[in-house]
Amino acid sequence: MNFRQFAINNVLRSKRTYIAHFLSSAFSVMIFFTYGLLSFHPQLKDGLVSSSDTMSMLGTMGMTVSQYIVFVFSFFFLLYSVGAFIKVRKKEFGILLILGMSRKQLNRMLFIENILIGVAAIAAGIGTGVLFSKLILLISAKLLAVDNGLPFYFPLKALLITAAAYAVLFLLIALCSSFMLRKGTLLALVKAEESPKPQPKASPWLAVLAVLLIGAGYGMVLAFAILQIFNFILLFGGVVLVVIGTYFLFTQFSVYFMRYLQKKERFFFRRTNLLTISELLYRIKDNAVMFFLVSVISASAFTGIGTTLAIGDPGLSAMENPYTYTYTMYEENADKGNRHLDMIREELKKGGFQYKEAEVTPIFSDNGVQLVKLSQYNRLIQSLGYPAETLGDLEGILTPGTVSEKNSYRINGPLNHQFEVLNGKKSEIVKVLKAETFIAVPATYGETLVVSDRLYDDAFKAQQDQDEEYGYAAYHTFYVQDWKNTGDVSRAILDRLNENEDYSYYVKSLYMDWKSAQQQNGILLMVSGLVGIVFFTFAASFVYFRLYADLARDEQQYRMIAKVGLSKKELGTIITKQLVIMFFLPMLIALIHSGVAFVALQQLVDFSIVGHSLKIFIFFLSIQVIYFFITRWRYLDRLNKIIQ
Repeated sequence: MNFRQFAINNVLRSKRTYIAHFLSSAFSVMIFFTYGLLSFHPQLKDGLVSSSDTMSMLGTMGMTVSQYIVFVFSFFFLLYSVGAFIKVRKKEFGILLILGMSRKQLNRMLFIENILIGVAAIAAGIGTGVLFSKLILLISAKLLAVDNGLPFYFPLKALLITAAAYAVLFLLIALCSSFMLRKGTLLALVKAEESPKPQPKASPWLAVLAVLLIGAGYGMVLAFAILQIFNFILLFGGVVLVVIGTYFLFTQFSVYFMRYLQKKERFFFRRTNLLTISELLYRIKDNAVMFFLVSVISASAFTGIGTTLAIGDPGLSAMENPYTYTYTMYEENADKGNRHLDMIREELKKGGFQYKEAEVTPIFSDNGVQLVKLSQYNRLIQSLGYPAETLGDLEGILTPGTVSEKNSYRINGPLNHQFEVLNGKKSEIVKVLKAETFIAVPATYGETLVVSDRLYDDAFKAQQDQDEEYGYAAYHTFYVQDWKNTGDVSRAILDRLNENEDYSYYVKSLYMDWKSAQQQNGILLMVSGLVGIVFFTFAASFVYFRLYADLARDEQQYRMIAKVGLSKKELGTIITKQLVIMFFLPMLIALIHSGVAFVALQQLVDFSIVGHSLKIFIFFLSIQVIYFFITRWRYLDRLNKIIQ
């Protein structure tokens, strides 16, 4: 057996330890390849179908930035995992040096091992990516709202770039592994596993501070959303406090809580609790930083993916604009506008859609208050399914024009309870009866006041007397209940309107706005979703590395305890409790963090995001449960063989 075969056999003999490292590396290669597959697709590299140049630029930029993020994060992840493996194998390295292996040969052995794993991960990642490339393109076409799909092509450029990038990355990791081993004497290497661990300690003040920081952070985030205090510093400060609080939660509070349980004698000395809690105390202290990283990374993945799913919900587009079509017509182009309106009606009837039509012409009084006529407003809200309103001669209703105004009215009611309306030299005080919490009037600017027909007509006449050439914009709205299926009608209308392009009119299509939002969401979801899944995979691997880093010590410890009567059933109970904490405690904290974020997001939108939140939680929780049972099975199998 030559030296190269010796290094290869080392990897094969330690496959149980290296498996998570290899699978995570191959997965990151596959995700990097997926971004390349989409970036260089003939139908995407020149822009998304039916999207703007800005959307195309953002899509390309998002894919490129995501590749960089995955690549950089992969480097630090692999560096961490290689460091963990070196720590586990220090005694083995010390024995090899005693048997005559030189430091140079040891470094060469590590270099070959890392290159071998790297080559295998690159081959597996790219191979899997190519194998599932058609499926990836089908899913991507759905996410990016590409109607005709994305045809399959052989991604040679993506393949070469991925192979070259990760070849450089694994080469750097292999070189770094040699520097990691230079520290420590031969004696320190041999006795690495025999060094006693100090008793874990924690500050009660920092433990309390952890809870206070997280509570304060939650409060700031919820204040931003619920109280509509739209201040970036408030939101960012809340996130920072939660992150700092999470760090102290694992490094201080968790240790302090375990020490507290040790003092509860009736609980501590019951059955196997003594072994479980004592072992957990050291595990939590040793893995506190890792738990912190896993929680923050997982919470970021959950929140990012859940938010992008909410962005693509049709309810978001309808929340800002409830009308299927809004046609803006100016007074001087009334004849052309009427022909366009007839064409829209014709296309809707041809498509078999029932619609409700209304019209509104907002005006401004002399002091800048925007006014809407009650009779026109009633036709608008009745087309949306709301009952008609009645007003006295000097009474009014505030109606929002933006989502932020709507949320403000919902929380605070009308900020002004009366308005002064100036019509030439005449001044009248209008009492505000209520502020509506839904958007009904299109294209409003600032506060919009619904007033009686008499008051509106007086204001209109006063403006005409002052300036006979003053032009007005009339907004014609078409409401279709099943607007999500008006794609063909919308394209036909826009094609006919754009035959002779001019700026004397403007038409807004809710379907096209939703389509654009879907494409934005598709880009965001692919960017945040795939990166989030990579982060989550790496986070799960962190737990696996830490678990196997302590395997040799656990084998020795449980072998000794088995001699005094520890059964396999009791061993299974102890290990299961420890693994549940290691696998699900960081995820539980991540779910709570992202749950608060989703509660805050729900306050900003009218449609329910509970379904999106549950999808994310169930998906990642299912993966973690499967991963937990596989790891538990393999770990217990190894320990059971030791205590036989």
